[in-house]
Amino acid sequence: MLTFERQELILSMLKEQQTIKMQEIVDETGASESTIRRDLKELEQSNKLKRIHGGATLFQKKLVEPTIAEKTVKNRHEKRLIAQKAAELIEEGDCLFLDAGTSTVELIPFLKGKNIVVVTNGLTNISELLEAEIETHVVGGYVKKGTRAFVGRGAIQSLEGYRFDKAIIGANGISIQDGCTTPDPEEAFIKELAIKRSSQSYVLADHTKFGEISFSKFADLNEVTIITSNQVEEDMIEQLLRNTKVEVTPA
Repeated sequence: MLTFERQELILSMLKEQQTIKMQEIVDETGASESTIRRDLKELEQSNKLKRIHGGATLFQKKLVEPTIAEKTVKNRHEKRLIAQKAAELIEEGDCLFLDAGTSTVELIPFLKGKNIVVVTNGLTNISELLEAEIETHVVGGYVKKGTRAFVGRGAIQSLEGYRFDKAIIGANGISIQDGCTTPDPEEAFIKELAIKRSSQSYVLADHTKFGEISFSKFADLNEVTIITSNQVEEDMIEQLLRNTKVEVTPA
């Protein structure tokens, strides 16, 4: 099978399944794993797919915003390990901004017992923070139904009054060219504002976020430290390290 035929077959498989495993491609094409890896790399460079650990997937649409319910069940074990890694960087006496999101909420159980103060725009975070007996402040604004994030004028005005030691932020997309992105401009502005008011900023991201680009940018890579897992492709980690700090946890 010629290279272009094999690559067209890979793209055809992706259109049907959205995500395909390396072994499925090998079985379907009869090519070696090393050949398929080269194919996937070429197709990714042409922005036709995104490589993931053990296979490939299609890019998400830039305005697609999964709900909290949809995101909660996705890669939860990986998110918990990333959150545990992030918790190791939080010190006694820290004032934190904790973003809304399923990666950030996983951090809260690991903060229990620490003498810290948290400001959050995440409705889901509030009960978890109170359960962990952490001093909690909530920004104003209105609450988005899908992500349960406080956004809008009230949230912005509230954030203007705070300064943070650390900001813990979620993202929908991280790419070398476009930095950290999220679908909603209003949420992007909250993230950007929190980062500007923090001495250090961390973005928690599971392996599915890398190579994705959403509608609204909120940070350049050099403005944040990325915390992720070893499920991210090695060459992506190498590229990230040339642009920012990266903390990697086994998953």
